[in-house]
Amino acid sequence: MASSAQSGGSSGGPAVPTVQRGIVKMVLSGCAIIVRGQPRGGPPPERQINLSNIRAGNLARRAAVAQPDAKDTPDEPWAFPAREFLRKKLIGKEVCFTIENKTPQGREYGMIYLGKDTNGENIAESLVAEGLATRREGMRANNPEQNRLAECEEQAKASKKGMWSEGNGSHTIRDLKYTIENPRHFVDSHHQKPVNAIIEHVRDGSVVRALLLPDYYLVTVMLSGIKCPTFRREADGSETPEPFAAEAKFFTESRLLQRDVQIILESCHNQNILGTILHPNGNITELLLKEGFARCVDWSIAVYTRGAEKLRAAERFAKERRLRIWRDYVAPTANLDQKDKQFVAKVMQVLNADAIVVKLNSGDYKTIHLSSIRPPRLEGENTQDKNKKLRPLYDIPYMFEAREFLRKKLIGKKVNVTVDYIRPASPATDTVPAFSERTCATVTIGGINIAEALVSKGLATVIRYRQDDDQRSSHYDELLAAEARAIKNGKGLHSKKEVPIHRVADISGDTQKAKQFLPFLQRAGRSEAVVEYVFSGSRLKLYLPKETCLITFLLAGIECPRGARNLPGLVQEGEPFSEEATLFTKELVLQREVEVEVESMDKAGNFIGWLHIDGANLSVLLVEHALSKVHFTAERSAYYKSLLSAEEAAKQKKEKVWAHYEEQPVEELMPVLEEKERSASYKPVFVTEITDDLHFYVQDVETGTQLEKLMENMRNDIASHPPVEGSYAPRRGEFCIAKFVDGEWYRARVEKVESPAKVHVFYIDYGNREILPSTRLGTLPPAFSTRVLPAQATEYAFAFIQVPQDEDARTDAVDSVVRDIQNTQCLLNVEHLSAGCPHVTLQFADSKGDVGLGLVKEGLVMVEVRKEKQFQKVITEYLNAQESAKSARVSFCLRSPRGC
Repeated sequence: MASSAQSGGSSGGPAVPTVQRGIVKMVLSGCAIIVRGQPRGGPPPERQINLSNIRAGNLARRAAVAQPDAKDTPDEPWAFPAREFLRKKLIGKEVCFTIENKTPQGREYGMIYLGKDTNGENIAESLVAEGLATRREGMRANNPEQNRLAECEEQAKASKKGMWSEGNGSHTIRDLKYTIENPRHFVDSHHQKPVNAIIEHVRDGSVVRALLLPDYYLVTVMLSGIKCPTFRREADGSETPEPFAAEAKFFTESRLLQRDVQIILESCHNQNILGTILHPNGNITELLLKEGFARCVDWSIAVYTRGAEKLRAAERFAKERRLRIWRDYVAPTANLDQKDKQFVAKVMQVLNADAIVVKLNSGDYKTIHLSSIRPPRLEGENTQDKNKKLRPLYDIPYMFEAREFLRKKLIGKKVNVTVDYIRPASPATDTVPAFSERTCATVTIGGINIAEALVSKGLATVIRYRQDDDQRSSHYDELLAAEARAIKNGKGLHSKKEVPIHRVADISGDTQKAKQFLPFLQRAGRSEAVVEYVFSGSRLKLYLPKETCLITFLLAGIECPRGARNLPGLVQEGEPFSEEATLFTKELVLQREVEVEVESMDKAGNFIGWLHIDGANLSVLLVEHALSKVHFTAERSAYYKSLLSAEEAAKQKKEKVWAHYEEQPVEELMPVLEEKERSASYKPVFVTEITDDLHFYVQDVETGTQLEKLMENMRNDIASHPPVEGSYAPRRGEFCIAKFVDGEWYRARVEKVESPAKVHVFYIDYGNREILPSTRLGTLPPAFSTRVLPAQATEYAFAFIQVPQDEDARTDAVDSVVRDIQNTQCLLNVEHLSAGCPHVTLQFADSKGDVGLGLVKEGLVMVEVRKEKQFQKVITEYLNAQESAKSARVSFCLRSPRGC
């Protein structure tokens, strides 16, 4: 505490009292104050100074808890106004004082002057002059100070000031209230509006005793959202400060003690009130955090009305600068490069309700756990059948809903990842399994925090931490708020309704169940599915939502490299490019919604068929990327042409499975079909479309009435509920309805989308194609989908003839066919399967004449010579017709650049 000695007069005169200086910390009453020095490296020393020669009323005092018989003592008249007079005049101001007397008990009495020297205002005189104090009785006016006090008192009496005014001063006695009967109601009644108050005492940096005005409630206020180091009370009654406890207390005292403030009452904790104290110079809560005197606390931060983010930001400021309590702070991600702390990645898989696998820009895969949340789990005793294996995804309530939420929201999308902390690996214990190192992060997509969205739907809960545990989400407060909303609204895990039950039948490898399902899946045509697991490039596990079952699915039509397998006693190595094929399939379809066509099953109960993702055939894609070869069984399928074309292109690139491919002579590539008798079983068909390459589309006459009825019902339905123009967004491979030039609606498939004004569609029941604007398209009603009635237009090509390479010659042949058979009924017989579509012979319904043979006779086409024995008779007939055409030198021969 600063002091200076002033001396005056001769050396033989009376000693002049030493003048000392200090800053007023607190006014104890109308005649006692506490002064402090300037802080130097810590809280400064303090002294209590009692004013000499005067007396002011005693303030109220609460009865000691340890004395049951003691009673509360009220204010004496004019005691509180005297205290307020000094508080408003002196708090935080510099004063000087002289000590005139010191009692054996150590109490010091003296004179106090406002300012740096004794020329300032004499505080005792001011009190007496205002009628707020009296001269002590028995004091004689034998010196100038006493004389001035006597004069001041006489003036106050004459002016009837303070205690000399009329009345007994009862109106100056406060009705102090030390307890509140219903703290919650008291807080709510103020509606979080600022309440005027005086800070009477500072217990520690974040807990104060406040006098609420004007009703004189004396309450303990804990600052919402923070906690400062405290003073630990020992067994002997002494207090031991935690590091920086004294400094934090002084920080608050020097700014708030006995200051006029406003308090926002935000909540209550027992008899203590949680609130925010506002001083004209700032918000003490945020200042304490910013200076490193306090830390955020989770249990009360949610009630902080100015937003938890402000408190977290202030704490972050102190952490980054390692101020005071954060002097040894090391950030959870301090050892990570910036590129590893924040990055954009593509979500490849959802492992469970709090973990995903992402693909980085480098091509590497990384498992990311969502920070600070816990997925659904079994509560209490495990009620599962002991003999039944637990399937967490389906058996744990809300686990499936949580996984589905993440899957639909994230799979295949790019997300922003901000790493919050790395949780180190932990060994196994008796109750907890071992955990490997985990990267915990906040994942956002389109500005939405996925963890927060999950918690707000009640599909995950928030982890509670120790107060000193800094390894948590950077948006932890938002997570707590989201959980509070979910609990309030009774969502998901917090719902009082019955938990959802998922009865999912796993028929993988169960031959008997698979046999029962097979006919149903075959009749269903294309079925919706979700790829749950990828065993290899061509072997997958699927979940069929409509049938609520799991199946093992093998891709048809291809021969994929076999992966490594663990066999009894040995490990069988995988074939070359098996891992690449598996990775390709995983990236393309894992956890995606796909469509599957089941054709058959193998003896192990695995279904075989075709899988389509966004309109593309996975078998074709694997062949196209040289990760599979075409299997001979594909010849019977409608995708054979696409597979052969993809394989041929892959062969030319000589990559991966075709890296050592050597092209063979054309003769050796001719397919040799199994020798058998030619089957002539003609069926009636209706020809609807002829293509420019001399292929044609037909409808089966037997199902014609079904198509007519479906079209009639569909058009009636559309007339009742017409599609909103422009509302449909076409996607390649999707089935839709399209308005043809005749103004009627037909079923179609989107083949290509150039722009909203140019959408290529294929009319699946007639075989023709058209380019339309999206405004002439609409969603195909489910009641008229291909599951109800398969596409009626089937593509075929003429057997035993070669389509002319010359464009004019080919046009003449197409024109002849269009003229003869389009929109007429014919008889069709399948001769052999080939690339793209079956090859057939076609007869006129009335004359039974062979249409292909007629084209040969007219010289419009040449004969395709085939070596199969069962075709030799018909080939001979075709060759004879060709010779006749040559002799007559008709159409084709005349146009051929080489002649015939």
